[in-house]
Amino acid sequence: MTRRTVRIAMNGVTGRMGYRQHLVRSILALREQGGLDLGNGEVLWPEPVLVGRREHALRALAERHGLTEWSTDLDAVLADDTIDVYFDAQVTSARVDALTKAIAAGKHVYTEKPTAADLAGALELARLAEAKGIRHGVVQDKLFLPGLRKLKRLIDGGFFGEILSVRGEFGYWVFEGDWQEAQRPSWNYRSEDGGGIVVDMFPHWEYVLHELFGRVTSVTAQVATHIPRRWDERGEAYEATADDAAYGIFQLEGGAIAQINSSWAVRVNRDELVEFQVDGTHGSAVAGLRGCRVQHRSATPKPVWNPDIPLGAGESFRDQWQEVPDNAEFDNGFKAQWELFLRHVYLGEPYHWDLLAGARGVQLAELGLRSAAEGRRLDVPEVTL
Repeated sequence: MTRRTVRIAMNGVTGRMGYRQHLVRSILALREQGGLDLGNGEVLWPEPVLVGRREHALRALAERHGLTEWSTDLDAVLADDTIDVYFDAQVTSARVDALTKAIAAGKHVYTEKPTAADLAGALELARLAEAKGIRHGVVQDKLFLPGLRKLKRLIDGGFFGEILSVRGEFGYWVFEGDWQEAQRPSWNYRSEDGGGIVVDMFPHWEYVLHELFGRVTSVTAQVATHIPRRWDERGEAYEATADDAAYGIFQLEGGAIAQINSSWAVRVNRDELVEFQVDGTHGSAVAGLRGCRVQHRSATPKPVWNPDIPLGAGESFRDQWQEVPDNAEFDNGFKAQWELFLRHVYLGEPYHWDLLAGARGVQLAELGLRSAAEGRRLDVPEVTL
């Protein structure tokens, strides 16, 4: 078995998502398993080069994990001919410039989303990448969650019959930062810094809906800033200028309707932080991050409206659903997509979660915000280069 090294410049890994999911649970996890077996007698060995703005944070992170290469000079890293792949997990406002430089330098690029602040910028990145002939991918991690993979299995097996509707609930309470530290960085709540739940979450909903149920053809959205005053990492109060909740209705190709609520100002009263209920003529399912429960039409009870029955006196509605078995071992979703992207880069295997797919997510967020501002439903045109 021949070991082949791939050097990956990883920008933004001092942040929460870039560090935990991409560095630790993906790239370092690949190293811990001995590399990525390409199946052709070669093992791909990822060698991360950490990139960021804070020298002390990069040094500490490298020392913690026994890594030797890090830099605060992105231009120098991209000028290094031994760097094969550039990965970006920075704040959105810094992403376009960095990705543009990486593409110009001929690096294969893999990036978090949204890929840009607007559709024009996202499409330009896709055009540049195609013109340069490099491989490019966008993180679409929720497709690889165990719960959604089980849901995809049900769809592919024809479990639902005709799919009628999708209802999603996502979110949790993000502390304001005054009496308890916030779980998310303060820039998320400043629109001038690229924050907002629509910009953050609508790109996710676009690819989930597109991949599982059909292309989004129209959007109607209402947004809110429920918590207008928050406290930042230094304990200083600031005005929240970005939306922290969004309520969307999406018409899908084929006729199904999706309704998805997204909020950082909601307390969780569900089994998982995100859940999707799918209702079809032959059955329904509720899928979360890991679990998935179903109710087939042959086992659907006949509820009767009766508010006089005390709570708990009858059978629990939740007990009337059946758990879908794993039937497989599910790896971390971020790591699974990293493996597919690296196989795409080095073996040319098919891969369609590219910068054009990322542009569709940016488009839906842009149209969602416009729908909320104008108070009307908007069509979602197909995105092409």
